[in-house]
Amino acid sequence: MLVALAMDPVGSRGSTTERIVTDWHTGLAIGGYDPVAFYTDRKPILGSSEVELSYGGAVWRFANIGNRAAFAANPEVYTPQFGGYDPIGVAHGIAVPGNPEIWTIVGVSLFLFRDQTRLQTFLSDPGRFNAAAEHKWPELLQTLTR
Repeated sequence: MLVALAMDPVGSRGSTTERIVTDWHTGLAIGGYDPVAFYTDRKPILGSSEVELSYGGAVWRFANIGNRAAFAANPEVYTPQFGGYDPIGVAHGIAVPGNPEIWTIVGVSLFLFRDQTRLQTFLSDPGRFNAAAEHKWPELLQTLTR
């Protein structure tokens, strides 16, 4: 069952041309992984096609209706930083899709990374790399389609 949130700021589909990392063919955000599960279960869990929600021009899947409800109430809390793009790439002005299997939570923010090397680089100084990515993100957003 697909539920749509009224606030849907992004329209088309793509992988590195979107503000949220989305599968070009399916429209699934972050590979169909449940974004809430990273927080509640402390691991990536694939969502179900039976528990979906449309937000930000993407289809988000969830492991259960409780997680879907939590996301619907606060999508900005559970949406990965930089739309799921690797923050190391973002810091360099490049939209590199993150891998939901390679992730970390720093503070209250979920970050996805292309590979383990980038994750380890980020973890060596998360504040510095996040600040650099935050600085580049508005400029990078201009290159991503709406």
